Amino acid sequence: MTESIINLDNVNPIEFFGVNNGKLDLLKKKFPLLKILSRGTQIKLSGAPEEVATAREKIGQIVSYLERNGHLSENYFEQILGDEEGTGIDHFKDRNPNEVLVFGPNGRTVRAKTANQKKMVALADKNDIVFAIGPAGTGKTYTAVALAVRALKNKAVRKIILTRPAVEAGESLGFLPGDLKEKIDPYLRPLYDALDDMIPADKLSYFMTNRIIEIAPLAYMRGRTLDNAFILLDEAQNSTDLQMKMFLTRIGANAKAIITGDLTQIDLPKNQKSGLGKATRILKNIEGIGYLELDEEDVVRHRLVKAIIRAYDANKEDHN
Repeated sequence: MTESIINLDNVNPIEFFGVNNGKLDLLKKKFPLLKILSRGTQIKLSGAPEEVATAREKIGQIVSYLERNGHLSENYFEQILGDEEGTGIDHFKDRNPNEVLVFGPNGRTVRAKTANQKKMVALADKNDIVFAIGPAGTGKTYTAVALAVRALKNKAVRKIILTRPAVEAGESLGFLPGDLKEKIDPYLRPLYDALDDMIPADKLSYFMTNRIIEIAPLAYMRGRTLDNAFILLDEAQNSTDLQMKMFLTRIGANAKAIITGDLTQIDLPKNQKSGLGKATRILKNIEGIGYLELDEEDVVRHRLVKAIIRAYDANKEDHN
C-alpha cells in the first residue's frame, strides 16, 4: 500500500474537481482500486504503487494543462484520463506554444487536440488540397476553420471561403423568406459558430462585410475561380459527383482547400450518389492532395458521443 499527496495550489480547485465534484468522480471511476480523497487544495491517493504512480501521472497532465489554460472541460478531462497510449491527444506535459493555430477572443487558444487533428494540420501544410473524412464530433470542421483563419492572419491568403451543400433546401433556397443571407444562414450556422470562437466580433463583422470571409452554399461556387483563398467545403458527403468536380475545379492560383465530410451521414435523395466517396477514391494518390480518416478516438464533443459512434458502428456490422 502506497500513499501520495498532490498539492493543487497553482490551479483553481473547482476547475480540477469540477462542479459538484463531477471531474473527481471521473477520476475515481478511472481508478476504482485506489482510495482517492480531496481536502481543500490537496488530493490524497492510497493503493497499489503502480496504480498510484499512474494516477499521479494523469493528475500531473491535468494540472499542467490547467496551469497553462486555466480551464478544462469535463469531456477533455475524461479524454486525458482515457489516453492510455499517449497517442490520442496531446502530451500535456510538453505543450508547445507553437502548436496554437489561432489565438481567439478573450485569450482563447485553438489547437489541434488529437493525433489525427495534428496530422490534418501537417497535411494542410504540405498539400494544397486535403480530404478529412470522419464521424461527427471529431473536430474536422473546427480544425479546418482554424487553419483557414491562421492562413488569413498570417497573410498567406487574402480571403476565406467556407461553403456547404444546402441539401435540406434542395440547393435552390428560393422559396425561403428573406434575403440570401437569411435563407442560407440556418445551413451554414456551424461555420459561423467556429469563426465566433476564433475572431473578435467586430473584426469578424468587418471581414464579412468586405467579403474577406465569405460563407455561401455550394451552388453559389459555380462559375467562379478562387485565387489567393483558403476554401473549406464542409459536409461534402452531401455534394453530388458533379458538384464535387465543380468545386475542385474552382481552385485557383495560391489557393488551398480542405474538404470535410462523414460518409455515414449522407442526406442526398436516394437517386443521387455522394461525390465525396468517388473523389477520395480517384484522387487519393495524386501528389499535392492529402487524405485523412478520423475516427471515434478523435471525438472532442460530449464524452457520450464516442460511445454513440461505436454503438452505431457495431449495429452496422451486425446487419451486414
